[in-house]
Amino acid sequence: MIDDFGFIRNKLEIKILILFILRRLPEPISFEALTELTMCDENISYFEFADCVSDLVKNGNLIVVDDKYTLTQKGARNSEITEINLPYSIREKAEKKSSALRSAQSRNAMIKTAHDSLPDSGCKVKLSLSDGMGEIVSMELLAANEKQAISLENGFRKNAEKIYNKLIEMILE
Repeated sequence: MIDDFGFIRNKLEIKILILFILRRLPEPISFEALTELTMCDENISYFEFADCVSDLVKNGNLIVVDDKYTLTQKGARNSEITEINLPYSIREKAEKKSSALRSAQSRNAMIKTAHDSLPDSGCKVKLSLSDGMGEIVSMELLAANEKQAISLENGFRKNAEKIYNKLIEMILE
C-alpha cells in the first residue's frame, strides 16, 4: 500500500473484502466484474487484488468455472466470520457498488429459457419465470428455426414480467 488515504491496509483485508462481495451475489461473476466491485478503496492496487484472488483460489475459498468466480463453502464460512473486521465505510461502499449487479443476477436467476431442435424441423422453446419461491409461469412454444427460437428466448428474458402481467390480465378479462 502506497498511501494512507484509504481504509484497507493489507492483503488480508483485500481478501476479506473479496469474500464479502462474493457472499452477497447469487451467481458467479467474471474477474473484470469482481475487480470493479473490489476497487472501492484508494489503497487497493490492481496487482495486490489479483494476487489476493489467486491466493483465495489456491487455498480453496473461491472456485473458477467458465472464467467466473464464486465462493466455496469454506469461503462463505470464512467470509461470515471475518467480514465484521472490514471498516463500516468499506462494507457500505461494497454493498452499494454490488447492489445493481445483485438485482440483475437475482432477476436473471428467476428467468429460464431453453430450446431443443425437433426431428422434423423447427425448435421447441421452453420459457419460465419464478418468483424466488417457485415457478409462476411456464410455457412451450414452437419456433420455425433456431434463429427464431433464440429471438423468443431473448425477448422473454428482456420482458418476462411484462409478458406475465399481460398474460394474467388477458386471462382475467
